[in-house]
Amino acid sequence: MKEKIYRSHVLICTGTGCVSSGSKNIKHELQDELADNNLLDEIKIVETGCHGFCEKGPIMIVYPEGVFYCQLKKEDVQEIVQEHLLKGRIVDRLLFKEPLTEESIPSYKDIDFYKKQHRIALANCGKIDPESIEEYIANNGYEAAGKALTEMTPAEIIEEVKSSGLRGRGGGGFPTGLKWEFAYKQDSDKKYVICNADEGDPGAFMDRSILEGDPHKIIEGMIICGYAIGADEGYVYVRAEYPLAIKRLQKAISNAEELGLLGDNIFSSGFNFKLNIKKGAGAFVCGEETALMASIEGKRGMPNPRPPYPAEKGLWGKPTNINNVESYANIPHIIAKGAEKFSSIGTENSKGTKVFALTGKIKNTGLVEVPMGTTLREVVFDIGGGLTEGKKFKAIQTGGPSGGCIPSNYLDLPIDYDSLLEVGAMMGSGGMVVMDDSTCMVDVARFFLSFTQSESCGKCTPCREGTKRMLEILNRICQGEGEQGDILLLEEFGHHIKETALCGLGQSAPNPVLSTIKYFKKEYESHIYDKRCPAGVCSELSAAFVINKEECVGCGQCVKVCPVDAVIRDKEENYSIDDNLCISCGACAQKCPVDAIKQG
Repeated sequence: MKEKIYRSHVLICTGTGCVSSGSKNIKHELQDELADNNLLDEIKIVETGCHGFCEKGPIMIVYPEGVFYCQLKKEDVQEIVQEHLLKGRIVDRLLFKEPLTEESIPSYKDIDFYKKQHRIALANCGKIDPESIEEYIANNGYEAAGKALTEMTPAEIIEEVKSSGLRGRGGGGFPTGLKWEFAYKQDSDKKYVICNADEGDPGAFMDRSILEGDPHKIIEGMIICGYAIGADEGYVYVRAEYPLAIKRLQKAISNAEELGLLGDNIFSSGFNFKLNIKKGAGAFVCGEETALMASIEGKRGMPNPRPPYPAEKGLWGKPTNINNVESYANIPHIIAKGAEKFSSIGTENSKGTKVFALTGKIKNTGLVEVPMGTTLREVVFDIGGGLTEGKKFKAIQTGGPSGGCIPSNYLDLPIDYDSLLEVGAMMGSGGMVVMDDSTCMVDVARFFLSFTQSESCGKCTPCREGTKRMLEILNRICQGEGEQGDILLLEEFGHHIKETALCGLGQSAPNPVLSTIKYFKKEYESHIYDKRCPAGVCSELSAAFVINKEECVGCGQCVKVCPVDAVIRDKEENYSIDDNLCISCGACAQKCPVDAIKQG
């Protein structure tokens, strides 16, 4: 059957972020407009996965021109159809605007957010229909699996992955090829391949977006891994909170089975591979591989001591290989293009690219993929567009709740496994939270420790009790009840927990506390000895805010955002803040366009 030819393709992002901001309504409106103008046979609508620039969603791209429309509303669709699709005139007001010059930029490739990215894992995300196996195949999909199963031996595949320098993208950074080799060398009648898609870090959505935008790439990576280590069955362990990812993955598996790309005798190679989905209940600890396997087996998700490692004794006691979503997403590229091409990107000990979820006090939030060795400054200011509302950069937290906070003097640090560890942070799965000068670092440490403490499975005493004691100290400090010796006690607790906890969750839980003490110790001291929160976040330690009448322009924005009606306007239309009502939340200061509001 001949593929229908369209004069234009309209790509609409239907990743979770854009769907939540109304992209489905835009798609339906576009269908109606095309129908009303007899264009359904000329214009094809393609629902894609996440395009990455979440801050600017909903996103639409019109091809063949490649015009990038952003922050769309349902009401904008008619104008796009009438002006662009019928008359060929680009709708300037809906284009991305360069923040400094307000210049309209039609092509997304010319936007700074995309310029410094190098997409491998995200190559198809935002470009193809993730529910169409035909589109994946048209973009060289399953080419690598065909090559691996018909032209290469398992040992050759493993050697190629080892030569690529790919390290686990789930956080640990263990060499992927070496991990596969351990499982390959095990003699067993049954082996398993597992994809860890239990992405539980606050603010992280890398794996989710890949599954939603390019599920076949994960299937292909797992097929290659299964053939390489001698496994005939695999599991994708994905949290139930990812319904769209699960839906698209289920469809992808079904379509691959229909075409003989999953199941028996794939590519007539004699290799059989079955793939299952296991929904996780949302326990953060199940991201740890032994807890994850216990959950698949129907047991409570709790970690077990290692050795033995999963490669020796894993799922149901059989040799098992576990990698995360992004790790598998790199495999088809490595096999199809060769290890040398992949290893030419990055640094000496950190090859390839890394996907990050860029969030926090930054203009351009979203999903980015950059070469290893890219500096934090490039990510924050070139790709991220700098901080919001003229604020100053204070720190960046990498590695999720188990990571560390990196101060401004390390902005030129290259992003790779070793460099981040040297400054007390970690790569983690790819969460990256930017903080400005309105952030209290003690409160940040308390937030992340609160998360890991509540997610502790309770199996080992250092994590169960140690993190609880640390959290109690941090709560006291933020409430103005800090005591001399608290900082030293936090450090002692932190180091003991890191050395004695059973699994990675407990061993890394103290990192946010230890890193903030290392780089922001004065803030802790101010909380404890001066009974003052310099950022004005901890209400028990914050002075009321004051409006400088000479600088105030009388816009009234502070009145609108004050949650307790503490901002008062007199008869002369001068604004002031009632000390007795002010709760020092800082909302007025953040909203003030001329920076006329300060803490007293």
